[in-house]
Amino acid sequence: MSAGAAIPPGRLVYGMQLPVQSQSRLYVEPWETKAGAEELRRIAAKADETGFFYVAVCDHVAIPTELCERMGATWYDTVATLGHLAALTRNVRLLSHVVVAPYRHPLVVAKAFATLDALSGGRAILGIGAGHVEREFAALGADFSRRGAVTDEAIALIRQAFEHEEVEFAGQSFRVSGVALAPRPAQRAIPIWVGGSSRAAIRRAARLGDGWLPQGTPRDQLPAQIALLREERKRALGDAPIAIGANAEPLYVGAPSWDVGPRTLRGAPEFLAERLLAFGALGVSHVQLRFRARSLAELLDQMDGFHAGVAPLLA
Repeated sequence: MSAGAAIPPGRLVYGMQLPVQSQSRLYVEPWETKAGAEELRRIAAKADETGFFYVAVCDHVAIPTELCERMGATWYDTVATLGHLAALTRNVRLLSHVVVAPYRHPLVVAKAFATLDALSGGRAILGIGAGHVEREFAALGADFSRRGAVTDEAIALIRQAFEHEEVEFAGQSFRVSGVALAPRPAQRAIPIWVGGSSRAAIRRAARLGDGWLPQGTPRDQLPAQIALLREERKRALGDAPIAIGANAEPLYVGAPSWDVGPRTLRGAPEFLAERLLAFGALGVSHVQLRFRARSLAELLDQMDGFHAGVAPLLA
């Protein structure tokens, strides 16, 4: 298994789920609804310039209309978006957070991410999970009731395709023989980070992943979930390392002149760094950030402020 996308030991790295790309009503800012490709490009370029470890892109294909009021309908395609941004960046990793495994054959996912890795110079991270929107499964002809078993098998097959050009695999859901996949990834093995905060997802990450991507786990629930992850990891793979993630509360660097909401961490760089380093004390190695902002310009300023003031304190 990969050592977690080369996260330096003792470092707490930070990434971000890209605004604009996914526009769930749970977190979208009003300015994003009128934004598009140019704004996405500028955010990714800023992340590349300011030391973000990754930019992340979500995965939904067809939102059931009855859920659009809550989830929205705008979800840019995962691989197309990451491929576009790969050509515009040089350093930032390109993460799917997360590909829904049962929506596609595993060899389709392996081909897409091996190609992304080859074209980006070894910057792909495959975040993968089982999915949760039952009506979307139905629209795509996928079996919602078997999503866990299918995801487990898909991860095993994808990993084999990442590591070997010729693929032989025999499972309950997928049987592959006598095929080869190229181009090969630039990395020796593309890291696979497993998403989800259910007990089943945490166990899956521990058994099959190089990293874990929690899905919105509150700070006070994280210690228990990390303990479960480590226990399952030890049982399955001994002392094999795993990159542990966390989702920070919304951030605002400095003193806001507007209402950023009660959950938002706001204030001086020292305070924000202290709150983020508390994740590191739990064993977290990568933390996902989301900034409150009223415009693209304010978001870019926030990213600059984080880079200048907060990031140096995270070493």
